[in-house]
Amino acid sequence: MSHNLLMIEDDVRLSAMVAQYLEQSGFSVRCAGDGQGGLDQLNNPTKGAVTDLVILDLMLPDMDGLEVCRRIRALPSSLAQVPVLMLTAKGDAMDRIIGLEIGADDYLPKPFEPRELLARIRAVLRRRVESPATDHATLRFGGLEIDRDARSVSIQGAPCDLTSYQFDLLVALAERAGRVLTRDQIMEAVRGRELDAFDRSIDVHMGRIRAAIEVDPKTPKRILTVRGVGYVFARQQD
Repeated sequence: MSHNLLMIEDDVRLSAMVAQYLEQSGFSVRCAGDGQGGLDQLNNPTKGAVTDLVILDLMLPDMDGLEVCRRIRALPSSLAQVPVLMLTAKGDAMDRIIGLEIGADDYLPKPFEPRELLARIRAVLRRRVESPATDHATLRFGGLEIDRDARSVSIQGAPCDLTSYQFDLLVALAERAGRVLTRDQIMEAVRGRELDAFDRSIDVHMGRIRAAIEVDPKTPKRILTVRGVGYVFARQQD
């Protein structure tokens, strides 16, 4: 099945090159040269071309990519959940952290190799469609419910706002409740990209998950940090 990608990038030459490469790899690619044009295409898909993933540049002429990402996450639920892969300036760690905090699923510094972009896209889409092979679709921990089939999380029936990647991280921990996992083990469980020694993006995602599911994110009761090791999902009940 061909996936529909939306690339929001004001560099026309780069967009054309990337689109051609991705189309040769079996994707359908639409391009927008500014943030509002991208949001319009996302909101009004032509000929049923619902967007499966957004490639979003940070620097755009009308608004920055962070604002575009915020607006995507504020759309109706079916659109707000579209994965976002953000293109950032090389070495600009703060922009990457902010991007992850407001809902980007992954990022790629410029300049990048098209093959790496392709690998990142496939990894994000794979995480979105794959469901763990377990007996029960829904994990329940007191008032917390994680529905793997619907890819939704709720507390006492109220929905929690998580990105596709954050959902997968939460499932990876919850399925192994009570077991301490290193960052490498968590990343392996969600089949994500490997992180280098100085990349703390997984910690940013954990902070977002805590903000969504913890009563007091500053004093978490469900996702606990084990210093020098990683994280553990506590089996505590409400």
